[in-house]
Amino acid sequence: MSDHRYYFQTDEAGANRGLELLDVLFEEQGLPVATMEIDEAKKLWEVSVYAAGEPDDDLKARIRACIAEEFPDAEIGLEVFGETDWIAKSLEGLKPVRAGRFLVHGAHDRDQVRSHDMAIELEAGQAFGTGHHGTTAGCLEMIEKVMRAHPAGPGGVNPVLDLGTGSGVLAIAAARLGPVRVLATDIDPVATTVALGNVRHNQASGQIDCVTATGFHSTAFSQAGPFGLIIANILARPLMRMAPDIKRHLAPGGSVILSGILESQRWQVLAAFNGQGMRHVKTLWRNGWVTIHLQ
Repeated sequence: MSDHRYYFQTDEAGANRGLELLDVLFEEQGLPVATMEIDEAKKLWEVSVYAAGEPDDDLKARIRACIAEEFPDAEIGLEVFGETDWIAKSLEGLKPVRAGRFLVHGAHDRDQVRSHDMAIELEAGQAFGTGHHGTTAGCLEMIEKVMRAHPAGPGGVNPVLDLGTGSGVLAIAAARLGPVRVLATDIDPVATTVALGNVRHNQASGQIDCVTATGFHSTAFSQAGPFGLIIANILARPLMRMAPDIKRHLAPGGSVILSGILESQRWQVLAAFNGQGMRHVKTLWRNGWVTIHLQ
């Protein structure tokens, strides 16, 4: 069995628009959509949809139909990978990303770490969340702002929940900032395994527990909570559905950081959480995506 991606090339503005269109189409299926600059001099970008298994003509046709109106001349390419080799390859090509004091990097860029950086080193793995996407970078910035602003210091948000942890980068970031316990959960057992590997690699095992859990049905949430900080970098519609559960597991006076939200979806998400009695504190805007802090 192979993994693969379908992709098309455009400029930066087109990449942002293509990401928005395809994310809306594939968010319920959990198919990752990503953009990457491939030629800085030519200002050339690629928009990709990643999928497991053999190439699927139906998936290609759905992508073509989704972008046809705004990208009528786009040629959809196909790249087939081995089950894991493509992931290592993609991480090797990523540049270090700075978000606040955080530096997210691969082993090949350890020499880029400065003395004042809070460095997070990610290994190759089958989960997304490397800091390069606007949602992850926005969350890293917001986590630092929220934890440092707490009257009792960063440890005052203890315990922390990272819902939909992916690579584990946000859980590791929270652990870097203060003496907190973090519950990192994901519905995908592969993601949980990858997160656990990254947690160990960053020597954060003493603070972070990685658990596979669907929604809020696991007893892990009630055992570890209520939470002083809940981080959920998922997608807008699932976030809106989970608003009552997120509120129920939040400690009095606690904070919620939400991302995976397109700019156009911001008011819908805010309405769902306002309906749970939560108030908007701050929004960070980054590359067509928003990260929201509520209390």
